[in-house]
Amino acid sequence: MDPQRRPGRGPGGDGERPPPPAEFQAALDALATVRARSEIALEHIPAPQRLAPWSHAIGARVAEPGEIAGEDDVEIASGRFIVLHDPAGHEAWDGTTRCVGYVSAVTDESMVDDTMFSEVAWSWLVEALSDHGAAHHSLGGTVTRTASTRFGDIAGPEHSVDVEIRASWTAGDTDLDRHLGAWLEVLGNAAGLPPPGVHLLGSAGNGRASGGSTS
Repeated sequence: MDPQRRPGRGPGGDGERPPPPAEFQAALDALATVRARSEIALEHIPAPQRLAPWSHAIGARVAEPGEIAGEDDVEIASGRFIVLHDPAGHEAWDGTTRCVGYVSAVTDESMVDDTMFSEVAWSWLVEALSDHGAAHHSLGGTVTRTASTRFGDIAGPEHSVDVEIRASWTAGDTDLDRHLGAWLEVLGNAAGLPPPGVHLLGSAGNGRASGGSTS
């Protein structure tokens, strides 16, 4: 998937946008080389307009077929990867380019009571950034687990547990393909996908995330 080359917002108000800074363009070029695994669908989404002079955003979705033939696919995880760039630098970022990631996924009910689950989920990101060689600093974020019980005529399972991972970090270079690759690995872990090239026996639902990493 090729990220769009026009940034979400450039300086100069509503007039014609000037060309993007070379550093930001290099980051977009790197993103354009990323190919997600087959289970993950990528798409362009609107980028934030007021957080930085230049921005770009990519959405991701993981779904599994409905239980009955002909039913719509069931979304089990989704995510956003946003790039914010300020050529003048940003004091809070300690740099010029900030990556912002969000993942939401349905997970195993037992995980909501596992006190170590948040630490495990956060380690997915820390390890993925390291494994992909994504130079970064000033990493921070949250892991949130939510248990829901549905009553009455509301579609969906009676009980469900969702995990949300929100994080941001400052990129140390323009090789954002490494950063996006790391974030997609986190999305895959949250969705319970097996390692690339490995296929689970039985239904796709058997691969739903559990306390251990699938990476």
